[in-house]
Amino acid sequence: MPTYLSRVYPLILTLIESFNDMSATNPFSTSFSAPKAEKRPVTHTQLTRTRTDDYGWLKDENWKKVMDDPSVLNAEIRAYLDAENTYCAQHMQDTKSLQDVLFAQMKGRIKDDDSTVPDADGPYEYAQRYRAGDQHGLYFRTPRHKAKSHDTTDVEEILLDGDALSARMKADGHPYFDIGGVQHSDNHNYLAYSVDLNGAERYLINIIDIKTQAEICPPLENTSGDFEWAQDERTLFWVERDENNRPCKVYRKNVLDKNAKAILVYTETDPGFFISVSRSDTGNYVEIVCNDHTSSETWLIPADTPEHAPVCASPRRPLQEYTLHDHKDNFYVLTNADDATDFKVMKVKQSLTDIQHWQDYIAHSAGTLILGIETYQSHMVRLERVNALPRIVIRDLSNNEEHIIDFAEEAYALGLMGGYEFDTDWVRFAYSSPTTPGQVFDYNMHTRERILRKTNEIPSGHIPDDYQTKRIEITARDGEEIPVTLIMKSGLKLDSSAPCLLYGYGSYGITIPAGFRTNILSLIDQGFVYAIAHIRGGMAKGYDWYTKGKLETKQATFDDFIDVGYGLCKLGYTSEGNIIAHGGSAGGLLVGAALNQAPQLFAGVIAAVPFVDVLNTMSDESLPLTPPEWPEWGNPLISEKDYDQILAYSPYDNVEARNYPPILITAGLTDPRVTYWEPAKWAAKLRDHQLADAPILLRTNMDAGHQGEAGRYDSLKEIAFEYAFALKVTGKMDI
Repeated sequence: MPTYLSRVYPLILTLIESFNDMSATNPFSTSFSAPKAEKRPVTHTQLTRTRTDDYGWLKDENWKKVMDDPSVLNAEIRAYLDAENTYCAQHMQDTKSLQDVLFAQMKGRIKDDDSTVPDADGPYEYAQRYRAGDQHGLYFRTPRHKAKSHDTTDVEEILLDGDALSARMKADGHPYFDIGGVQHSDNHNYLAYSVDLNGAERYLINIIDIKTQAEICPPLENTSGDFEWAQDERTLFWVERDENNRPCKVYRKNVLDKNAKAILVYTETDPGFFISVSRSDTGNYVEIVCNDHTSSETWLIPADTPEHAPVCASPRRPLQEYTLHDHKDNFYVLTNADDATDFKVMKVKQSLTDIQHWQDYIAHSAGTLILGIETYQSHMVRLERVNALPRIVIRDLSNNEEHIIDFAEEAYALGLMGGYEFDTDWVRFAYSSPTTPGQVFDYNMHTRERILRKTNEIPSGHIPDDYQTKRIEITARDGEEIPVTLIMKSGLKLDSSAPCLLYGYGSYGITIPAGFRTNILSLIDQGFVYAIAHIRGGMAKGYDWYTKGKLETKQATFDDFIDVGYGLCKLGYTSEGNIIAHGGSAGGLLVGAALNQAPQLFAGVIAAVPFVDVLNTMSDESLPLTPPEWPEWGNPLISEKDYDQILAYSPYDNVEARNYPPILITAGLTDPRVTYWEPAKWAAKLRDHQLADAPILLRTNMDAGHQGEAGRYDSLKEIAFEYAFALKVTGKMDI
């Protein structure tokens, strides 16, 4: 069922041009006095190994309290971060008008009064729309089959006014505001929604009566923002965070009973497993899903009898993942059991759900990664990926016949959009490519009719033929073929003169889609090539592509990124010293490691909330994400091998005295994923070892977390800042 909660880091794409002789071409002033963090060496001895951290004092001893209340940040640390922000602002002061131009360009590509395609559920269709100037928009519904025109304002019923709520919260002293999940009850009478008021991802859940807009119970505090209604239309399940900001408990409550108490339903005792709640494909079950990065487990509660204790479908096993999809008396199980590396589909009776009863239904096919499945009354839908490209497969459950929905472009992004209804022949999906703006289609799984419901409008204009998309492969040093998606102006000469943004991620199995991104056009129009390197550590070429870029093979991720850079130079798309490496979060680790290992390749770096202090973070089990991520990086607290392999690439631990290009680093003070002191420490150490005149800039958002600014326009200002940095480095500020 649909959810509006985005848990994924928004991929903000930027690029800058060449850095060959900074002493001659440095566009940044050398007159500004850079902050110099005091060195306070602390030695750590761990598994017979010793390391010294000069800047560990930037981690506030009361960091947990800072996450909840940024005002309690240690005064000395705040003063240092403020000094860094001032230094960054000084270097960027001459780009202020450029930032305004970039912001106007990007805003001009967004339809100011945009809306989503309505999603049918029983007597209503639910949607979200924006009024001119809205940051968060309106959630509304219209009577089903009554609204015939695109303009439904005469029949719409407002469920939640995000901008009005944001204004109230800011008036109450909350400078940050973000809406998480929004869900109506099964009887369409009540609405639950979650809000984050400081960027730390500790959400308040509010429940209101839709007709009166009155709150029906006090807000639920300290949640992950994850919640689900039961079928009884009065019971709400939600996930609570512990003191380390980990989602570890599920509660339920009769929200219509003023005297009702929250009842603990499930507690996760393993700090390496995070939990979530959801409704099954039919809506007949509330599911509690527990997972780390390699294993999972599902607990089931009948949605019509929410007081029942959860029952484990099949106990967790190391390196085994599964999800359940109910249909009639059965569950279809998407799993990697029996060494099905790229996953297969199995089938089991709902009365006997343990793995011993699972039977093969759709066989494993190496190289065809099954990303997800959805069940409907008469069909099953699979989203797969083959050689970095997605596809949708429709299966008729009455006869097991299948067909694939075809797409013509060379590279594209594709996603299933789910829906509220189970008994339907229609499936909805989203499509875009680097040159084709996002589209929403409804597809009849029986008749194969495809209806275009929406194409994202570009008010300032967009001509797809002005741009060219290519999908190429570049051979890595060990012989692997690395897929690369390219977008550039049509007719661009491959004479090595173009600057290139080389973007990558390469962790957790995440594959960067080849979708349409309006913001990057501001730089492509200036002659840049934009490249996505589908490197190991993601799943572009299957699950095995992921395992080849983690733990003891993690170095392959960085090798791939560097080799793609050199490969693009050989093919004439760009040249050495004319590439900007960009990555965010774990992608910041990628570009930080690549910067240490091949600094001569890059013109510069933009590192957004970068995960760069890997060894120290993975050695601190009190941090929110550390235990769940030991399967991804290794556990240096217990394994000498893991310690050594992390130490070998950790960006913070491998900074050396050298000529670094200009670097822009961003951070969020309340970030629970990449804590603010990681980028702060890295910036301090880089500056201390910098031999060139190029600046190391740190910009910390003192009122936000990992996602940065939350509003649809406020977030553009952050991108405009990064683009202005890029254009200043290239000497192309006059656009």
